[in-house]
Amino acid sequence: METYIQQIPNLSLVASCKDAFEVMQVLAAQNVDVLLDINMPKLSGLSLLKTLQMKPSVILTTAYPEYALEGFELSVTDYLLKPFSLERFIQAVQKVETNTKVINQGIIINDKEPISGVFVKSDKQIIKINFEAIEYVEAYGNYIKIFTPQMVLTPQTLSEFITKLPHQFMRIHKSYVVDFEKIKMIEGNLIHLQHDVKLPIGKSFKKDVLERVQLG
Repeated sequence: METYIQQIPNLSLVASCKDAFEVMQVLAAQNVDVLLDINMPKLSGLSLLKTLQMKPSVILTTAYPEYALEGFELSVTDYLLKPFSLERFIQAVQKVETNTKVINQGIIINDKEPISGVFVKSDKQIIKINFEAIEYVEAYGNYIKIFTPQMVLTPQTLSEFITKLPHQFMRIHKSYVVDFEKIKMIEGNLIHLQHDVKLPIGKSFKKDVLERVQLG
């Protein structure tokens, strides 16, 4: 599969994981599409999919055709029965590209009309938050804090929420996502925002941050 990926120009191999728990770590760190093997140690690929609240585009691979129905019930994009050819692999990749529009960092949205905001649960209310009002978002356990002129606390993870955000937002730390248009200054490992807010840049995110501002 790695050889196939290397032969397709618009694909890149983000990680090769030995089990489902490594896959979870990759999904928590960044937004990616997934090529997933059903037969994995500790937790199967199908079991992993059932645990994900926000599912990426998934191509399942397996040597066992009997799992196909369950896979499609989990809304996978395609199902590859081993051994499969390069031509069949390319067809699966094209299905991902046809069914969804992939924008920059793996953010997937329906390409019909611009989306101005997102609805979130907060306390007993459902609130619409306009993207332009968001300055930054902070992870808070199984919750996130969305900082607009007011702070909104909502029950979802940062990895889930970033998939709903447009390109102007970027993860700078495992605990922070910022609106790049609202950055005033980058000083060492700190990002300065409005209202004297200073946020740390995570070591594993610094290269992406510098490339984004064309300094890397």
